[in-house]
Amino acid sequence: MSLFNPTLAATAQSNPAPLAERMRPRTLDEFVGQEHLLGPGKPLALAIAHDDATSMIFWGPPGTGKTTLAKIVAALTQSTFIEFSAVMSGIKEIKTVMVAAEKAAEFGSRTILFVDEIHRFNKAQQDAFLPYVERGAIRLIGATTENPSFELNAALLSRCRVYTLLALSEAQIVALLQRALGDEVRGLGASGVAADEDALATIASYASGDARNALNALDVAASLAAEDSTRRIAKEIAAEALQRRVLLYDKQGEQHYDIVSALHKSVRNSDVDASLYWLARMLQAGEDPMYVARRIVRMAVEDIGLAAPEALNLCLSARDAMHFLGPPEGDLALAQAVVYLALAPKSNAVYTAYDAVKRDIEATAAEPVPLHLRNAPTKLMQSLDYGKGYQYAHNVEGRVADMECLPPSLAGRRYYHPTQEGREKLLAQRMEEVARIRQSKRKL
Repeated sequence: MSLFNPTLAATAQSNPAPLAERMRPRTLDEFVGQEHLLGPGKPLALAIAHDDATSMIFWGPPGTGKTTLAKIVAALTQSTFIEFSAVMSGIKEIKTVMVAAEKAAEFGSRTILFVDEIHRFNKAQQDAFLPYVERGAIRLIGATTENPSFELNAALLSRCRVYTLLALSEAQIVALLQRALGDEVRGLGASGVAADEDALATIASYASGDARNALNALDVAASLAAEDSTRRIAKEIAAEALQRRVLLYDKQGEQHYDIVSALHKSVRNSDVDASLYWLARMLQAGEDPMYVARRIVRMAVEDIGLAAPEALNLCLSARDAMHFLGPPEGDLALAQAVVYLALAPKSNAVYTAYDAVKRDIEATAAEPVPLHLRNAPTKLMQSLDYGKGYQYAHNVEGRVADMECLPPSLAGRRYYHPTQEGREKLLAQRMEEVARIRQSKRKL
């Protein structure tokens, strides 16, 4: 079934397809990777073998074979394959196709509707699939790079089986590149171009697990090598074809949160090298540097705290430096802050103390302020005992009064438990000193 204008289709056939499209696997035997799904006895392999008609979602990074798998499933189940992109197609167009598929199903014809980037449809649009999926009029296969739990309608998700695809290993990508170089029909075998092992390894490393990017880079490198007398892809030619490392990073998606989580947890674990690596991954991939700066400030107050109180000022200065300089010079200011935070003594005592206070506020009554802590600017307030019994700390010995400042129901509650790390060790000693002074006055 064709969804394209015949003239456009003829024009497309006259132009050679990209290498990645030509080398797209046509059978499971040609498919590389995803052994956890397609190996003997694995879930997707069994579903295909048993011709399971359940709709499914393929979730994984770009270039891992989501579209290819959908086409293979359609071929093995002898189904009509209709491919849509949620970016290019509207739900009205898809509904028209679903109605046609439902009519075809009455005559025993099966239709697989493949929707690439299905997360681009909003929740209301995704609802349009439900009746057709439930009636079995279509078998929906959606592909997404985003976490289906967050991006897909719960009703639709409950009717689909989710398969998680993993980024390809460098060895797997090298194997795909070698296959493309040797294939004389669909690949580059007829061109006579060969490649050094380190050149293929470079392309595989730079592809970040994306087979499509790797094959596209090989195609460019082969064109460059064809102009050379050796007709060989050396490492230098591979690097020229790549230009810049392919970094998988979506500022609005899961990669965004995964990498900032890795940065934060590396800092918390005092791993300075990992902290620098994840910081650079974010910045090199185009993350908003001010977002990174805000997260670094958060680390200073959440994980360093009063063990190294100067960390907060350092991080605020790094933020200001980034705002003043901008990237790439400002990147060094953030790197300096991250190195300091990773190596600084750690304490979350203030973080946990404040959290405990909030829990008590929610769990206890909002008691009035004790009378001795209230201000008494008028005679009426003084007559009502506002301020009565208040002790001015500067006028008592040790400058610590034996006076309860919490509400009666929380009297004696202790929230802040300083660690023995960094400056906080001194604060712990001071708290012990205050407790001794208060205790000595109670004995009098």
